[in-house]
Amino acid sequence: MEYSAKQLAQILKGTVDGDATAKVTKFAKIENGKPGCLCFYANPKYEHYVYTCKASVLLVNKDFEAKEPVSCTLVRVDNAYSALAELLKYASRDKQIRGRHRAFSAKYYFSTKFGKSVYVGANAYVGRHTTVGDNTVIHPNVYIGDNCKIGSNCIFYPGVRIYPGMVIGDNVIVHANAVIGSDGFGNAPQPDGTWQKIEHLGNVIIGDNVEIGANTTIDRSEMESTIIGKGVKIDNLCQIAHNVVIGDNTVMAAQVGIAGSTKIGESCIIAGQVGIVGHITIADHTTIAAQAGVISNIRKPGGQFLGSPCMPIKQYLRSYAKFKQSGEE
Repeated sequence: MEYSAKQLAQILKGTVDGDATAKVTKFAKIENGKPGCLCFYANPKYEHYVYTCKASVLLVNKDFEAKEPVSCTLVRVDNAYSALAELLKYASRDKQIRGRHRAFSAKYYFSTKFGKSVYVGANAYVGRHTTVGDNTVIHPNVYIGDNCKIGSNCIFYPGVRIYPGMVIGDNVIVHANAVIGSDGFGNAPQPDGTWQKIEHLGNVIIGDNVEIGANTTIDRSEMESTIIGKGVKIDNLCQIAHNVVIGDNTVMAAQVGIAGSTKIGESCIIAGQVGIVGHITIADHTTIAAQAGVISNIRKPGGQFLGSPCMPIKQYLRSYAKFKQSGEE
């Protein structure tokens, strides 16, 4: 990559304070800033680095007032942290494979419909009657089954598996080896003690602006749809079972497991290794701390929960204090 301070200001809708022609070719932390680097300053505890940083360009908030001389060219933006996230996304998209094409070894059909500037990597497979939107990148060794609907500006990293009939919105990122649409874990007990598999004929619907981490699995429903709302962010190694519904803008960290037919509200935060039983409802804006076990409905929005079984965080801390005291007697 190579951007001038002026270009950065245009991309980020900011202003330049210093040399508008200063160029950057890579990113760096503010404490490691060198000529040619772009750094950012947003956390006040790092302010001392602003005056020692040697980066060519430094992103800062518009209201930043220097207390000492600064050698970097400053690009002033409304929010430096958000601007960095936007710029990283812009740079990532900018360096994506240029001259999009479909590799000779890729497999697809006359009934497969590709939008403009779609890239399909070596040994990728895109099934019959599947549609792929503009500017989507399908990396090598990706499998996309028949009758799928794939949006625009998506990225599917190597090894992704998307079963037939799945629906994926725009601007979706699916990282390596994630599986979308595998059968749910449904088995009916038989009189002789064996288990009979319950077939799953539904699908998974994923909204716009979703990101799904590596090795995460999202199971299709038995008859209708497992639904991942808009703006949901799912970390690596998560398991989302059949018929689950996840509301818009909810985020979950690694190794979360959600059992079947649970409904999770909008804008929830689910920390690492949380386990959630099936057939319950979790209200909007709920925060669940790491390794918590959720075994019943959470009906009131905005709560914070901890422990296994989980309870409101204040109640948990009081209980833990008593538990700890009892061990000292």
